[in-house]
Amino acid sequence: MKLGLSRACLYSCSCAPIFSSSMPSLTTIKPKIPVFLRPPTYLVTSLDLQKWHGWAKNLASSVGSSLVESDNGPDSTLLCREINWLLEDSLENRSSSSRFSFSQYKYDTSGKNESVMLRISLDDLYQLWKQRIEERRPFQYIVGCEHWRDLVLSVQEGVLIPRPETELIVDLVHDVVSNYEELGQGMWADVGTGSGAIAIGIRRIFGSYARVIATDLSPVAVSVATFNVQRYGLQDVIEVRQGSWFEPLKDVEGQLVGIVSNPPYIPSDNISGLQAEVGRHEPRVALDGGASGMDYLLHLCNGAAAMLKPGGFFAFETNGEKQCEFLIDYMQNDIAGSFCNLNIVSDFAGIQRFVTGFRQ
Repeated sequence: MKLGLSRACLYSCSCAPIFSSSMPSLTTIKPKIPVFLRPPTYLVTSLDLQKWHGWAKNLASSVGSSLVESDNGPDSTLLCREINWLLEDSLENRSSSSRFSFSQYKYDTSGKNESVMLRISLDDLYQLWKQRIEERRPFQYIVGCEHWRDLVLSVQEGVLIPRPETELIVDLVHDVVSNYEELGQGMWADVGTGSGAIAIGIRRIFGSYARVIATDLSPVAVSVATFNVQRYGLQDVIEVRQGSWFEPLKDVEGQLVGIVSNPPYIPSDNISGLQAEVGRHEPRVALDGGASGMDYLLHLCNGAAAMLKPGGFFAFETNGEKQCEFLIDYMQNDIAGSFCNLNIVSDFAGIQRFVTGFRQ
């Protein structure tokens, strides 16, 4: 697992409603609003903000390369970029002109003191950045969002932060739908949806009549995924259901044309050795795949055999080459006759990461 370091631009999303059913009330948990979506209600002076910036930069610089050497954590250069991203999300005007203006008064020695509107209080800025450095709290949880493909997705504690490599699942689905048009018109499932990233990503490439059901056991994840689905106007074509794996999908057994999933696949004994941002803060239930890391991957294979229509497609993310090969062997021998055209696909780094195939 690795953290995404880049921040993409926010694109507008539009989708005409296809189904008349409204998003059900799945949980009473209220999702946190990302910083950049909050109203700018906090008035501070430019000199106070300059003081915060200097303090935050000094704190980031004190880290040096120690976190990289410790557990492949962020270095000072990345942390300083995060300071700018945090300001970008916090300032009332997020345009480039606003950032240029801030750059001007950041180094102004004339004593000019302007008023600045923020989306969070100055006290919160101090507290959040202290948490980032001292507690290794993930930056995505600090600002409440992650830039993923052309989406900006709400995330918070209790929800796995979507990774860059997982974006490839959307590309794999796009490729298969391009070759088999009927797959882009049926019903899909994103099992263990987390923030709803994959469900939203694949739905935006489908035809008018496709529908996606996104499931997750965590009520926090369900709440956040629902928020993201609604924010992108997809509540009539993506339904978020709470429950364990395939349990919420019993009513569509044998009717799915596709299943995608990024399940927990880290071996239990490896969790303690993960980067602090991941191991200490991200939900263990979304990381821990059991003793070998294979528990939920095997469950997905067995479930897909029952849930997919003949000719249906699946794409599962794994921890790497050994898990990919194990899954292929399992499907070819232990549940022989269930799947065909099995394939292993590498991620951006060349690591064998995904297993794909079709229901026999």
